[in-house]
Amino acid sequence: MDTRVETHEFQAEARQLLRLMVHSIYSNKDVFLRELISNASDALDKLRLAHLTDSDLPADVSDLHIALEADRERRTLTVRDNGIGMTRDEVVGLIGTVAKSGTAELLRQLEESKDAAASQDLIGRFGVGFYSAFMVADRVTLLTRRAGEESGTRWESDGDGTYTVEQVGDAPQGTAVTVHLKPADAEDHLFDYTDPWKIREIVKRYSDFISWPIRMEAERPDGESGTRSETETLNSMKALWARPRSEVKDEEYHEFYKHLSHDWQDPLETVSLRAEGSFEYEALLFLPARAPLDLFSRDAVSGVQLYVKRVFIMDDCRELMPEYLRFVKGVVDAADLSLNISREILQQDRQIQLMRRRLVKKVLSTVKGLMTSDPERYRTFWDQFGRVVKEGIITDPDNQRAVLDIASFASTHDADEPVTLRAYVERMKDGQEDIYYSTGQSRSVLENSPHMEAFHAKGYEVLLLTDPVDEMWVESVREYDGKRLRPVNQGDTGLPAEDDGEDGEKARTERDRQESDFTPLLSWLREQLADEVKDVRLSSRLTSSPACLVGDAQDLPPSLERMYRAMGQEGPPVKRILELNPGHDLVTGLRRAHAERAGDPALRETAELLHGTALLAEGGGLNDPARFARLLADRLARTL
Repeated sequence: MDTRVETHEFQAEARQLLRLMVHSIYSNKDVFLRELISNASDALDKLRLAHLTDSDLPADVSDLHIALEADRERRTLTVRDNGIGMTRDEVVGLIGTVAKSGTAELLRQLEESKDAAASQDLIGRFGVGFYSAFMVADRVTLLTRRAGEESGTRWESDGDGTYTVEQVGDAPQGTAVTVHLKPADAEDHLFDYTDPWKIREIVKRYSDFISWPIRMEAERPDGESGTRSETETLNSMKALWARPRSEVKDEEYHEFYKHLSHDWQDPLETVSLRAEGSFEYEALLFLPARAPLDLFSRDAVSGVQLYVKRVFIMDDCRELMPEYLRFVKGVVDAADLSLNISREILQQDRQIQLMRRRLVKKVLSTVKGLMTSDPERYRTFWDQFGRVVKEGIITDPDNQRAVLDIASFASTHDADEPVTLRAYVERMKDGQEDIYYSTGQSRSVLENSPHMEAFHAKGYEVLLLTDPVDEMWVESVREYDGKRLRPVNQGDTGLPAEDDGEDGEKARTERDRQESDFTPLLSWLREQLADEVKDVRLSSRLTSSPACLVGDAQDLPPSLERMYRAMGQEGPPVKRILELNPGHDLVTGLRRAHAERAGDPALRETAELLHGTALLAEGGGLNDPARFARLLADRLARTL
């Protein structure tokens, strides 16, 4: 047998993570034991499933358990399991690297932000719970043998950027992690983790619900002067989701959630569900209090844990929860599914689809309940997950209305409080038939857009939609409660017409006069700007800006056009309509100048500048910024 000791360097991200651990950015160091026990529990789950699906697997499953071994003299604590174990390549691949894309960037952000809450979120989110041992250790040794393999692997590191690996022949099945503890330091929240009392406290707090026995040898009094050693089981091993909610304390739910998610905060809400009848299952789900760092990462682990008759099947069953609810954590335990069910079977299984529909409706109804019962917690939920949930408006037509009912949006009604569509409809002005919205990059850009001037003047509320997903869902939702959704930058605003009577008659007369006076200028501008716009006309929506660009109802919105272009999907450019404010000095001045000297080349430049400023005012981009800047500079120079 090859017993050479090989020395390797950690991957760059792993070295950076080790440095954060060694320098102890986390105040609660007790969680290292929670993480090691959680890893051991996962290994036992995987072995039981492997044995159930492959009865020929040469592995001992007669007494699966986790053992904690404390040695006060050597100052070591060992977490041992007889689970699935690892091969040498798995040890190097899983522990020597942090194999998740984007981790390096996230680590950089953590260091720069100095955000303690965000830093605490790191443990576990990228499969790095093992590294937490270096918070309390001078050195960590791992001994493991994969079930069915003849030889094992010893891994060791002191966290200085390198580790050693060697093959060993006498390793028992499973994995043992030995933590060579630093000296206790109460000021640094570094306790004596060889103390049986401290070990019991941590296990009871964090791991009481682990479904495998967690054992430790304990000294008991034996007679008047002697002691005897006996094996003590530290956890209750009760499946939390199978117990009536009335019998479970909130603290137990919270610790179970932390075990599942590796989050450091309590969940925002706990959702329990039990289905009985021809198809039985139990579910315990959690809504997190804040978005995980990898919420928008392509490699993020999502989905809930799937059990069948208390047997762990898979950790990330995406078939049970749609992508737009990927932040939901929890457990679903089915009574009738096959133990060797595969991903392909899951996608087609009718029972899985029934469970998924019921779980989604339960989550959405829970959020809707928060809107009335606890608005503050609902606001927290929507601030953290609203951008993701709105994806469901597009991707889940069966629940589109339910998602719309729980959604809230910024609006011109209140700068601080978002508004639901229901609340918007209830306070619509008399005669208002449409729900008005505007999409763009930021609230300030939208509020100051020329398209908003008529709505500000008439006191109409407008939804301000600034998330990228908003561009998509408003195209798929035509109405809500019979009220059509209408963009403010559309050619026809849909605003109620002028009132009848003397004032209305005067307004129509003035409008007809303006149309007649500006006809030559509008015709000339159509010719000059034919490559950029499809039409030029007078505007009824502008009060202070000289011009704006609007689109027809069937046109692709410019923001959506830019989004497709950014994704590499080039389409034909959409020409828009240039609207002019007949009451603005620039526009009236241009009309007079055109009537006096229509052939003046400077007027062509003014037309370009007018179109360019309209583009910039709505947050758009210029086709030739350099030319626009040169024309503007020349024109400014002439005024000095």
